[in-house]
Amino acid sequence: MNELEAKDLRLHYGDRVVVDGMNLTLPGGAVTAIVGPNACGKSTLLRGLTRLLRPSRGIVTLDGADVHRMSARALAVKLGLLPQQPITPEAITVEALVRLGRHPHQRLLRPWSADDQAAVENALRRTGTDDLRDRQVDNLSGGQRQRVWIALALAQDTGLLLLDEPTTFLDLRHQLDVLDLVADLHAHEGRTVVMVLHDLGQAARYADHLVVLHDGRLAAAGAPEEVLDADLVRTVFGVDCRVVPDPETGTPLVVPRARGGRHTGRGDHVAVRA
Repeated sequence: MNELEAKDLRLHYGDRVVVDGMNLTLPGGAVTAIVGPNACGKSTLLRGLTRLLRPSRGIVTLDGADVHRMSARALAVKLGLLPQQPITPEAITVEALVRLGRHPHQRLLRPWSADDQAAVENALRRTGTDDLRDRQVDNLSGGQRQRVWIALALAQDTGLLLLDEPTTFLDLRHQLDVLDLVADLHAHEGRTVVMVLHDLGQAARYADHLVVLHDGRLAAAGAPEEVLDADLVRTVFGVDCRVVPDPETGTPLVVPRARGGRHTGRGDHVAVRA
């Protein structure tokens, strides 16, 4: 369940084709990280998978059903999305924003329920934003706002969660908090997660499945230890590197080779005299 598939997908903005001929399966029951250099089509692909961007060719299916033939509500109870730059309603408090995540579950004449409030409380607690509930979102720091938007996505309580650069604006501690939360949602709640990340080490550490894009096309897909190597990083990112086991997890870790003029840490210090 929760398997997304793109078949011969073409996505564009105006006359500019961004993703072309994409054939891709994002497995259900897994954490997938989409990586690639800037402007390679990562966010565009995510928009196409969630029908925010209609393809000019091809099809996107969720468990075999065409997402563009599903009603907005039917899709929203199956799939939650955190976009890269969400637009915050004016003068809205944190709790009020997170409550919007329950909208797909509402029905005509159905009152706000204890289950709805429990979902909101759980989302606030899991993202560490419960103490911010009465503050206006516009007055929060970038990192705090990012965690609030993640809370909204969690409150939606879908089996499939798509996150476009969820660690943006976060310092290292909060980046790891978010990624640990993603791992926990997968391990203990069985959620399928697809996220766009920039850090290859974090992607390899937290993802079961890695999708690498290059110039709007699929460069590689599979388990991180199977696809992430020095040749791929050189070809896709233009970086000469070594790929070694992470000393903590054993997952692939990209170590760029030292460039000329940089200190190598081998004792070649330059003495400076007063």
